[in-house]
Amino acid sequence: MARGAEPPDGGWGWMVVLSAFFQSALVFGVLRSFGVFFVEFVAAFEEQAARVSWIASIGIAVQQFGSPIGSALSTKFGPRPVVMTGGILASLGMLLASFATSLTHLYLSIGLLSGSGWALTFTPTLACLSRYFSRRRSLATGLALTGVGLSSFAFAPLFQWLLNYYAWRGALLLVSALSLHLVACGALLRPLSLTEDTVMGGPAAQLTSLLHHGPFLRYTVALTLINTGYFIPYIHLVAHLQDLDWDPLPAAFLLSVAAISDLVGRVVSGWLGDAVPGPVTRLLMLWTTLTGVSLTLFPVAQAPTALVVLAVAYGFTSGALTPVAFSVLPELVGTGRIYCGLGLVQMVESIGGLLGAPLSGKGNGVARWARAAMLHSWGKELFPSCVCEYCPLVWYSSQPA
Repeated sequence: MARGAEPPDGGWGWMVVLSAFFQSALVFGVLRSFGVFFVEFVAAFEEQAARVSWIASIGIAVQQFGSPIGSALSTKFGPRPVVMTGGILASLGMLLASFATSLTHLYLSIGLLSGSGWALTFTPTLACLSRYFSRRRSLATGLALTGVGLSSFAFAPLFQWLLNYYAWRGALLLVSALSLHLVACGALLRPLSLTEDTVMGGPAAQLTSLLHHGPFLRYTVALTLINTGYFIPYIHLVAHLQDLDWDPLPAAFLLSVAAISDLVGRVVSGWLGDAVPGPVTRLLMLWTTLTGVSLTLFPVAQAPTALVVLAVAYGFTSGALTPVAFSVLPELVGTGRIYCGLGLVQMVESIGGLLGAPLSGKGNGVARWARAAMLHSWGKELFPSCVCEYCPLVWYSSQPA
């Protein structure tokens, strides 16, 4: 185990950033591009869109709800073996899904098994990254999470091409092979021992302290409400565009446009989070507000140009809020409690991930986008109460002893 008194802000930490980059690509890049499979599953199993939506929702929910397990295992065994095991499970789930004969099979293989693998990869990797950086944490997190945008740009048209040539079963076999690269990502994670670890107590003490931490609890609820509407455009956008008589391939490429914008937003936001004086929660409020506005405008946009502009706007703002949301958490709970804190946040967020897509799948296109914007705005309103208590704590902790 690597040892150091304080986060090194570099060194092997950049290899951890590289690992997190590919890990985020192979988890959330796949999830975001799964809307391409959505239409195929509806046709293959002759099921309603709301029922098919549960595939991605269960996967997101299991990934987030199982995060405390990944956190606890990483605390005991280190992040490396945990993430490598998660990569095997994620790949196995996609492999079994290629033999599915019913939606229930897909719920269990992609939703439960692959979701369990994702639960063992995302939280330990991001928590490990947070422990390697302090001054450059927002930038490092932003660079790591650009893997989501870059892979979404590549995966959406790639998956559509695979569907055209190999059908959905063959495409899932190849997604399984891609997911197996998560094992290599886990091999790059080197545990780091910090001075703060000795004063935080065991997992039970950390859990108790976090459950009595008011700003942390409000922050968690806010992120949960935002998460409810966060994935809706990526899950339903292709179907929405086909309702407007778009061909499947151009619709998939619009997802790619949003993904590239997402990538730029993550880098810009990560750089601003470290460069702009003051708490990064101000940036978080800005990005959540703009994301809610873009969601509100989606149902009224009909022209191709307007839809492209909205896809760019949503991709940038939703991507920009992610690195600052995660970089706030270590300062809120401390790096010594980051495994436990991030695991709890992900677990509670699973409620939003589970309900978001099925709720949006009911009703017409206007209704589904309106629900997404409403849930997003509810989350935005909770941030001020968290910031009011959080900012003085950050200011106080930054003063010399």
